[in-house]
Amino acid sequence: MKSVLRDWAGSGTVHVLFAFLAMGGWAVFANSGHAMPQPLYSGLLQGALSAGLTLFLKSVIDALSRRFSGAGRFWAPPLIACLGSAGLLVSLHALGGTPEIFKTVAVPLLVSTTYAWTYAYSISRKRGVGT
Repeated sequence: MKSVLRDWAGSGTVHVLFAFLAMGGWAVFANSGHAMPQPLYSGLLQGALSAGLTLFLKSVIDALSRRFSGAGRFWAPPLIACLGSAGLLVSLHALGGTPEIFKTVAVPLLVSTTYAWTYAYSISRKRGVGT
């Protein structure tokens, strides 16, 4: 049973699906004060963006952490990734007509930023911050 749960929890497909449902659901909630179908459109957009960001965030941090050394390996990759994510989310929601852009992107950015800094910290510890 533990093996099945571990495999399920480690599945990239499960992570992407969870990101789509959780952050898409949040976007529907954040925009629920507006007329339908706009909350659904915002939820589908945020769900798709979160799924895509989940796929690429780790890869971006991995690649950028190889380009920096010392303390920069810790702070630069997640900062660059988070600024890119924020710009992408805000821009695409503006293009998609999301009424509550900042409410919509607040939770996904908080989650992805926390993940990015935690993951960058784990890389820095493994490789040594000063190396």
